[in-house]
Amino acid sequence: MLIKYLKIFIVVLLLFYQSPLYSKNNNIDEFNSENFSNYFSALLSYNNQKNIEALKFFKSSKLLINKHQFYFKKYVFSLILEGKVDRAIHELKYVFDQKNSDFFEAYLLLMLDSMKEGNFDKSKKYLTQLSKFKEYGTFELIIYETLKGYSYLFENKKILLNKKDTFGYLSLINKAFQSCYLNEDQTSSHFVNLINNAEVDYSRYIFFYINYLVEQNKLEEIKKITNEIDILKSSLLISQTKKWIDRNELKKITQIFSCKNESDLLSEFFFLIGNLYTTEYNFEKSNFYLNISNYLNSKFKYNLTLLADNYYKNNNYNQTKKILNNFSKNDDIYYWHKIIKKTEIIYDELGEQESFNFINLKFKQIKKPDIYILFDMGNIAKRLKKYQVAINYYNEVLSRISINSKSYSDILYKRGGSYERLGDYEKSDEDLLKSLEINSDDAYVLNYLAYSWLERNYKIDDAIEMLEKAYSQKKNDPFIIDSIGWGYYLAKDFIKAEQFLKRAVELMPDDPIVNDHYGDILWKLDKKIQATYYWKNVLNFKNTEDNMKEDIHIKLLKGPKKI
Repeated sequence: MLIKYLKIFIVVLLLFYQSPLYSKNNNIDEFNSENFSNYFSALLSYNNQKNIEALKFFKSSKLLINKHQFYFKKYVFSLILEGKVDRAIHELKYVFDQKNSDFFEAYLLLMLDSMKEGNFDKSKKYLTQLSKFKEYGTFELIIYETLKGYSYLFENKKILLNKKDTFGYLSLINKAFQSCYLNEDQTSSHFVNLINNAEVDYSRYIFFYINYLVEQNKLEEIKKITNEIDILKSSLLISQTKKWIDRNELKKITQIFSCKNESDLLSEFFFLIGNLYTTEYNFEKSNFYLNISNYLNSKFKYNLTLLADNYYKNNNYNQTKKILNNFSKNDDIYYWHKIIKKTEIIYDELGEQESFNFINLKFKQIKKPDIYILFDMGNIAKRLKKYQVAINYYNEVLSRISINSKSYSDILYKRGGSYERLGDYEKSDEDLLKSLEINSDDAYVLNYLAYSWLERNYKIDDAIEMLEKAYSQKKNDPFIIDSIGWGYYLAKDFIKAEQFLKRAVELMPDDPIVNDHYGDILWKLDKKIQATYYWKNVLNFKNTEDNMKEDIHIKLLKGPKKI
């Protein structure tokens, strides 16, 4: 009886996931208890990001793989997610019939394989098959159109002209790489336009511009660019690049990427696609394309950090650590990133003291830590509420950099915040005001200093003025909205305060401070039942501190303190 119901359930699943075109392949007589078990086990392991286990079950279910496209597609995805791209292509080429592999990613993999082999006639046939899916979604259209452009470029050594600028800045990125591939004179201007864009952060492409300049042996231009790089405000890739240049290790830049190499260009494009999927929290698709990117150019191992971050965000710590182990001490910036990420994992699993002990031990093993590492140590100590330790690190960093450094004001802000947490308000105000002297429009420094004053009932009018300035720049930042609402509360403008705090609660419904503030305001507006509701919320939040819970119990009995 159980098997009977399982068979019915399997049929429903297959009918739901497969297209009507292939549902005729479903033959219930082909299933047996072993197939049922493997089917569910494979999909369960796959959905739980246990790809090695999933592959074992997939391999035990050849019948299902051969007969059912949905199952086969998941098998291919499992192979890719486990980094077995060659094996996935092999299965597509030699094991399964064409009907069973009639899906976008199958033709994509076969096309890339043909392009790697230089068989452009064959790759164009797969490109034609890909065109069937370009209307399925934005990413499918982007991938199809971009591959069409690169296919034409590689075969004809010409850029495929497109009258319409269909994909905005993505088109500018492709244009820069294609121009570099052809060694055109305007390559530099394309990269300069990208990295100087005021609307979008394309600082990643500083690396590729420098890569191009190294190939051109334009050392003076390279120096000009790297002199402008602030290692404390740069990405891992750019910071590592600056390190290589400072040590005159230019070969390390050209060893991992060349715009003359077709696979390297395609690898960077699929890294970008993986990145875009990450921003949409579609980690499965992101990891799929990141593994394709690594397959096309495994030399560029530094791109694996995004793959590790994806697994970390999904609490898959074993896979995160496995990927991070690609980085050795020779990759100094990335090696330190590995330590930071492992510290975060230990924090999640064992708590803050164990995580601090771990990173402290690793830090002591570094003979001459640079400002990049010292700055990180300060930030970690601050996050773990070891404020005096954080201040000591920030002092060391400030002693090593120029007051004209772009990071100077930010370090003052962080040190000032640490002093404030210790209750040393004089030093805190001094640092935060100095930070504002350097950058008077920094919304977060304005907010921090103003809120600190509000908490001390100090210069309320000046604090509200600073918060208005911060809010004009960051109208959707919940912390700034909470601060300005609380400012109006202390100024006894409860109606205005309620407008801001209501918005803050909408943006951060689980934040204890915001709920506490909103309860106070509602009480003052004589909405006592609603106020009690939000205060009780605070008691139920996991991250509510004990002293706040004590205050809430008093408020539930007596209401908030007088202003």
